[in-house]
Amino acid sequence: MALSAWRQQLGDFVESRRARGVITVLILVNAVILGLETSDSVRAAVGPVLTALNQAILAVFVVEIAAKLVAFGPRFFRSGWNVFDFVIVAIALVPTSGPLAILRTLRILRVLRLLSTVKRLRMIIESLIQAMPGIGWTAALLGMMFYIFGVMGTELFGDRFPDWFGNLGRSIYSLFQVMTLESWSMGIARPVMEEYPYAWAFFVPFILISSFMVLNLFIAIIVSATQEVHEEEVRAERAEEDRQAHDERTEMLELLRSVNARLAELEQRLGR
Repeated sequence: MALSAWRQQLGDFVESRRARGVITVLILVNAVILGLETSDSVRAAVGPVLTALNQAILAVFVVEIAAKLVAFGPRFFRSGWNVFDFVIVAIALVPTSGPLAILRTLRILRVLRLLSTVKRLRMIIESLIQAMPGIGWTAALLGMMFYIFGVMGTELFGDRFPDWFGNLGRSIYSLFQVMTLESWSMGIARPVMEEYPYAWAFFVPFILISSFMVLNLFIAIIVSATQEVHEEEVRAERAEEDRQAHDERTEMLELLRSVNARLAELEQRLGR
């Protein structure tokens, strides 16, 4: 029983706002250190100090993960964010010598821990994950548009403009440039319209469908998912507040019962 209470206290501590704040600050400091280590002059001046600070911060991260494992046990891996943090810290512990030297560059991934420690960033990622089904179907619609217009562009302009529309792959790549509105007018559309005056009837509908309609659908889906995640968090906070209020009422009721019992006992003693 005492061990369970100790683990509960440890879990409350590592999940407390103060502990999360300390970890967030250390992540930001670690990000600055990793950025400074990319400078040869800085490494030459204070390289050992940066290395020592980097190792100290990594040790704090390891202690944090170990404390969570002790506090939560197998429940630790039920949270996707805990698994994410575990993987990030585990990558940092892999030796970076020999064939694994490339993993040294992955140290910067520790900055991604901000996604799990900062509530607002975590909400954005959860919103994106929740929006994935809708985004997938919207991407399928966009892909269908690319395929249709790609085939049409190859048939219409492939003979005169083989570099842009010589085959389906080149046509889709050119359409992607058009969709991003990157030099699409002077770079692609107007040269094509010099040979095919009515080519605007091909480009304008594609831009309206891809750049304005479909991309706005992406935004609408993400905004809707963000709102749903926010509402779920509000409901969870209210449920937690209701639980705490219920616990407080239960505690007060038990206290009143104890007081009444003692008063009854005192009356019995006085009656004697």
